[in-house]
Amino acid sequence: MLKAVIFDFDGIIVDTEPIHYRAFQEILVPLGMAYSWNDYITHYMGFDDREAFAEVYKSNGQLISEEKLLHLINRKGAIFEKIICDGVKPYPGALALIRVLSGEIPLALCSGALPSDIEPILKQLNIFDAFDVIVTAAEVAASKPDPESYLLAFSRLVTAFTDMNITPGECLAIEDTPAGIASANGAGISVLAVTNSYPAGKLSEAVRIIESLESVNLKYLHDIFNDYLA
Repeated sequence: MLKAVIFDFDGIIVDTEPIHYRAFQEILVPLGMAYSWNDYITHYMGFDDREAFAEVYKSNGQLISEEKLLHLINRKGAIFEKIICDGVKPYPGALALIRVLSGEIPLALCSGALPSDIEPILKQLNIFDAFDVIVTAAEVAASKPDPESYLLAFSRLVTAFTDMNITPGECLAIEDTPAGIASANGAGISVLAVTNSYPAGKLSEAVRIIESLESVNLKYLHDIFNDYLA
């Protein structure tokens, strides 16, 4: 029985990757460490801000102190927040599905982004209060594909809904990347994948792959879950 749904944030609810890329480049271009959009997609997109800056310094043969790293993370966050003030467009069907599920089934958000990247957008889209649990990159030591973030989201769902006796096998994650799928699966959670960021062939570890969340509702999610268990 499906007892909880866990959403990824970037690539499922909104597409902020071009905004992240732009914010990174505003910092990295003056440092002579800029990289292409293709490099971002193929190499950096799965990193959180800490890992991304550390990796770009490493790839340029330079060391970075903890103090400098924190300074760059804060600068990038400020640039990101300034850009999103112009508005962020959600993926088709995402907001409608979240609103349909909220209050009907335990709902969590499990993201590799920082709170400063997530909260302003959720509030802008009027869905901040829709989630019973929110887990961000600030709360885990290892980002996706490590299962830590999904294990934490699951643990918090169990605590918030003690009377439901939720198990990992009764949760369904909604993800858009191979790293996200691996993270959820590593926590024992099945995945519905959406081809917003990667082609279906890259998402084969999900139990179902779809092109859009449009027309998806709670019954559809229950059907996916029941078909998979059968």
